[in-house]
Amino acid sequence: MPKLCPLFSGSSGNSYYLESAGSGILIDCGRNAKQLELAMRDRGLDPQNIRAVFITHEHGDHISALKVFASRYKLRVYTSPGTAAELSAKGLVKEDIAVETIGCEGIELDSMKITPFHISHDCAEGYGYCIETQDGRRTAFATDTGVITDGIMKALTGCDTVVLESNHDIGMLRCGSYPYILKRRILSDRGHLSNDDSARAAARLVGTGSTRLVLAHLSRENNIPELAEKTALCELQCSGMKNGTDYLLTVLSENGAASPIIY
Repeated sequence: MPKLCPLFSGSSGNSYYLESAGSGILIDCGRNAKQLELAMRDRGLDPQNIRAVFITHEHGDHISALKVFASRYKLRVYTSPGTAAELSAKGLVKEDIAVETIGCEGIELDSMKITPFHISHDCAEGYGYCIETQDGRRTAFATDTGVITDGIMKALTGCDTVVLESNHDIGMLRCGSYPYILKRRILSDRGHLSNDDSARAAARLVGTGSTRLVLAHLSRENNIPELAEKTALCELQCSGMKNGTDYLLTVLSENGAASPIIY
C-alpha cells in the first residue's frame, strides 16, 4: 500500500516522503541533511530507499538540504526547466548531482508515475506534483501557490489524497507585524493560499472524490493549526460533507505528521 510521510511543513522547511512497493521519493528537501535523516529514521524510514527528489521550486525552505542530501545518497533530482536553471545559476547543487527536467507528460519511476503541474508563486517556474502508484491511487501536492487556478484544480481533481496549502488567516496576516510589502506579496495571486481559499478548494475536491486532505505549509506567524482546521471543517460541513465519513482531514505541524498516512 502507498505510504505518505510528511517530514517537515512550513516556513522553516518542507519535505514529504512517498513510498510505494518499497521504493520512495521525496517531494522537496528542506531544513538540513541531518534533520532530514533524523526525521526519516524517527519514522522508521531508510534514506537508502529514496530513488529521487522532486523539487517544487528554488526557495530555501524547499531546497536547503538538497546539496548535501542528494550528493550523499546519489539521488537524481527532477524539477521544472525554470527551477533547474535557477538552481544552476545560484550554485545550489553540486556538480555530482544530476538535475533533470520534466515536462507535463511526467515520468515513470519504478511503481510510480509522477506528473507535474504549474503552480502560481513568485519563483522561476513552480511545480506541484501528482503521483499515481501501481494500484491506481493518486496523491497530489499543491503548496506555495497564491491561487488555485483551473489548471491546478484539474490536476488535483480525482486524487485520493491531496496535500493542500493552508498558509495564513487573512485577518491575522493583515493585523500582524509583517511589513506591508511582504503582506501584499503573500496575499497576491503569486503568494500563498489562505485558509479561506484552501477550504473552498478542499470542499470542491471532496465533492469530486478526494478522501484524504492534508493541510500544509501553515505560517508560524499568521496561522494556527486549530484555525486552519476549523475553517476547512466549516466549509466542508456547509457543503454537506462529514469528517470521518466522506473524508479524513490532517493538519500538519512544522515537523510533519506523527505517523505515516497509509491508504
